[in-house]
Amino acid sequence: MSAERLKKRKEFLAARKGRRLNGPLFFVEVLERADQVNARYGLTVTRKVGNAVERNRIRRRLREAIRVRSGADMAAGFDYVIVARRELLVVPFGRIEDELSNRFKKVADNKANGARNGEKTRPSGRE
Repeated sequence: MSAERLKKRKEFLAARKGRRLNGPLFFVEVLERADQVNARYGLTVTRKVGNAVERNRIRRRLREAIRVRSGADMAAGFDYVIVARRELLVVPFGRIEDELSNRFKKVADNKANGARNGEKTRPSGRE
């Protein structure tokens, strides 16, 4: 399965309403869609992380990790937004792949179990 890219601001903002999975290198915002079409992902690297060269290097590393290994672990019907931290510049590439795969598998496992296993969700503001 090949993952597609999120390209519009509206899609990124919609994913913010979903679950958030924190980690040492990045956090992932996940939104379940109504369809079961291929997974989609977007990358966010803020200016706090570094200059343009560093931000682009982080984006390239994340895209390659998803292409090579972690994209297969994405569950269909979900949007993923990966928000990077500066530590991604210096960690070994294998660790990036492992961290991404772990986050994506957690989403797939929770979907299969129908439970959230203690994952926090953002309030919808309608309560």
